[in-house]
Amino acid sequence: MQNFYFLCFMHTYLKKDINYTMKTKKQTIFSYIAILGGILLVAGLGSLFVQMGMSWYKTLTTPSQFPPNYVVPIMWTIIYGIFAIVLCLWVRKDDIPVSIISLLILNGIMNVVWCLVFFTLEQTFLGLVAIILVLMLSIVLLKYIFNYKKTYVLLNILYPIWVSIATALNLALWILN
Repeated sequence: MQNFYFLCFMHTYLKKDINYTMKTKKQTIFSYIAILGGILLVAGLGSLFVQMGMSWYKTLTTPSQFPPNYVVPIMWTIIYGIFAIVLCLWVRKDDIPVSIISLLILNGIMNVVWCLVFFTLEQTFLGLVAIILVLMLSIVLLKYIFNYKKTYVLLNILYPIWVSIATALNLALWILN
C-alpha cells in the first residue's frame, strides 16, 4: 500500500513539474518574442525617422572628426544585438525586474524621439536636449542592470559610450549650424 501512495505522490509531483516546465518554456518564448519585437520596433522607427531627414542632414556642416556615415548603423546594430543577447540570456534564467523593463522602454522611446526630433523635424537644439536625456537614461539603465547582473553591464557599456559620442556630435552640429 505504501508503494501505491508513493507512486501517486511521484505521479502528481512529476505532472506538476512537467506542467511548470512547459509553462516556463512558453513564457520564455513569449519573452524572447517581446524582446526581439521591441528592439526591432525601436530600430525600425528610428531608422524610418533618420531616412526621412537624411536629405536635410547631408546639407549640414559637420566637424572634421565626424565618423563616416556607415559607422552609425553598424554601431546601433551591435548595440541592439548585444541588448537582444543579454536580455534573452537574462529571461532564460530569471525574470527581468520591472524597473529595468521600464527603463528599457523609456530608453527605446527616447531613442525614437531623438531620431524624430533631430532628423525628421530638423531640430538640432531640441535633438540635443533629447539625446542628453537618452544619455542620462542610458547611464541610469546601466546602474540598475549593475544592481542585478554585474556581468551584463560589461556587455552593455558600449551603449552609453556610443550615446556620449552621439551627444558630442549633436552638440557640434548645433554649434556649426
